[in-house]
Amino acid sequence: MTKLSPLQIERLKYEPKLPASLRKGVNSLEMVEGSPTQSVRDQEQIQALFKNTYGKPTVTFESSPTEKTSQPRNVGVILSGGQAPGGHNVIAGLYDALKNANPANKLYGFLGGPSGIIDGKYVEFTDEFIDAYRNTGGFDIIGSGRTKLETEEQFQKSLAVCQKLGITAVVIIGGDDSNTNAALLAEWFVKNNAGIQVIGCPKTIDGDLKNEQIEISFGFDTATKTYAELIGNIERDANSAKKYWHFIKIMGRSASHVALEAALQTQPNITLISEEIEAKKMSLSSIIDYMTDIIVKRSNNGKNFGIAVIPEGLIEFIPEMGTMISNLNDIMANLETDASFVNATSMREKFDIVENRLDAANAGVYSSLPSIIKEQLLADRDPHGNVQVSKIETEKLLIQMIDSRLEDLKKQGDFIGKFSAQSHFFGYEGRCAFPSNFDADYCYSLGYNAFALIANGLTGYLSSIRNLTESADKWIAGGVPLTMMMNMEKRHGEMKPVIQKALVKLDGAVFKKLQDNREDWAMNDRYLFPGAVQYFGPSSVCDITTVTLQLEKSKSLASV
Repeated sequence: MTKLSPLQIERLKYEPKLPASLRKGVNSLEMVEGSPTQSVRDQEQIQALFKNTYGKPTVTFESSPTEKTSQPRNVGVILSGGQAPGGHNVIAGLYDALKNANPANKLYGFLGGPSGIIDGKYVEFTDEFIDAYRNTGGFDIIGSGRTKLETEEQFQKSLAVCQKLGITAVVIIGGDDSNTNAALLAEWFVKNNAGIQVIGCPKTIDGDLKNEQIEISFGFDTATKTYAELIGNIERDANSAKKYWHFIKIMGRSASHVALEAALQTQPNITLISEEIEAKKMSLSSIIDYMTDIIVKRSNNGKNFGIAVIPEGLIEFIPEMGTMISNLNDIMANLETDASFVNATSMREKFDIVENRLDAANAGVYSSLPSIIKEQLLADRDPHGNVQVSKIETEKLLIQMIDSRLEDLKKQGDFIGKFSAQSHFFGYEGRCAFPSNFDADYCYSLGYNAFALIANGLTGYLSSIRNLTESADKWIAGGVPLTMMMNMEKRHGEMKPVIQKALVKLDGAVFKKLQDNREDWAMNDRYLFPGAVQYFGPSSVCDITTVTLQLEKSKSLASV
């Protein structure tokens, strides 16, 4: 038997909390329907693609004095996309709910992500199996993957596997792209009278899968607390050594929610927000000017050190870089099979081929970049045909350009200080951490609630738990149609339906909190040291949720 750490042993004992409406079990629920819904944009196109699942109402669950009987059913579950703390608890909540409804119910886990349902690779869960993974991080219980469910062949194979196992419902745990897959699969099953429901659960540490019904995606709470601990440690080191500027890039494929939340928890000297850069149409050069100005002013005050937080997706939000990358994404689809490009014997040759294919202005931007960045931009695309921004060392690009700018200022006599930089990228460090108490409770509730949606005959819905700044007993359980969150976007050169990413709102309370304190934090060392995620102790410490959710909720209540 594998030896467990003291923390592992204690976390396995933790009993997640549920909303009051779910505590008596799924058989004691009454479903209340809201108003019909429509997609966030492109209503006609989305409705045409989802004729059978579009326009459904939101739903909430309330306790019912009447207990229903539940017929035996088999359910399948898939972990899809990147890992996020709490995924195991979603499965545990789903398992407990279906077993509570009827002990004869079975839960199958498809192995390796969506490919598991296509290839028929699965495991049947048992009490002993589930109990070994409760309140733990990671997705290793069944593994994950990024296979897209979108072709007729994939749907047919998925149907055959479900029919073989007697599965009448599938739960897909994933982010915006994974839940787009869930919506497509749900629509196909209804269209073909398959009798199989599909329910999604909102997962992504990026925090960009949210709306009025989905207040936060699971994993965001734990990941940001984990990153904030690391940033706080570095801040303490910087304030001790007083000789390094630390450039910290933080995971977040598009939206800057993670960087913003981590900054609010730690109060670094510089925080770049991608959405702000784009809105202000800031060039790469103007970003360098902004950061260099702070570095020089701090140096003049005898502070040749500091902390800069940089969102992972920044490079795509710089207007000239975003335009160039969009152009590059379009031509790379063809270049990957182009003989001259594939057979090029040096990166210099590949650079020249790319520059010749890019539009003139974009070619100029690409040509101006350091070779290492140009090479990273040509790396394998992600499953959607886009550049993998996590592989672009934006933090090192900024360091190199700032260093050059400071050398120029030194020659002019405008900078007499020192600049020595360290670069960091925090990504994988936060994806599989032990879930915080909040995520452990939230994820368990999402899974439990997913079975409530199944038991009430719904399909094409996302499990929704709301009112999250209150204690768990006051949380509101329900569901939101997946089509409600969709719009049309270009993928691999074609317009396709996808769940719209929720970006940082520059007029929102969360960004304004940063904006109001930015100048003070730049020049004064207001560093906060949040420390490790707290699992035990006073509830005011270990159960508190993110600054983001608290600010958004207080702003929402103030407008009522």
